[in-house]
Amino acid sequence: MQTIIIKLNAGLLENPDTDLCYLLPERIEKFTNHLVSDNGYEYISSSELGIWLETEHAEEMAHKIAELIQKEKFCQNDLSLSAEIYISLQECAGLECSRKIYP
Repeated sequence: MQTIIIKLNAGLLENPDTDLCYLLPERIEKFTNHLVSDNGYEYISSSELGIWLETEHAEEMAHKIAELIQKEKFCQNDLSLSAEIYISLQECAGLECSRKIYP
């Protein structure tokens, strides 16, 4: 499996609701026909949340996720203003082993 990480900056969110770490992965799973699945979340810093996802096709699915966050709002947030998307060919990779592809 490969890794996708969505890093959210709470300071740039209209509504920094912690439900994002559940609602966003659920929506992504449905949007990608379950080609991407939830792999947990972690606070990266006091103002940044990382959402880990796993898939067989990280680069292709990351572009689909970018499309989704540009089209839909989550908990009244336009995530295209605060989200960064990283990918890695490694399973359960951290940010230090990942490549930023969005924005």
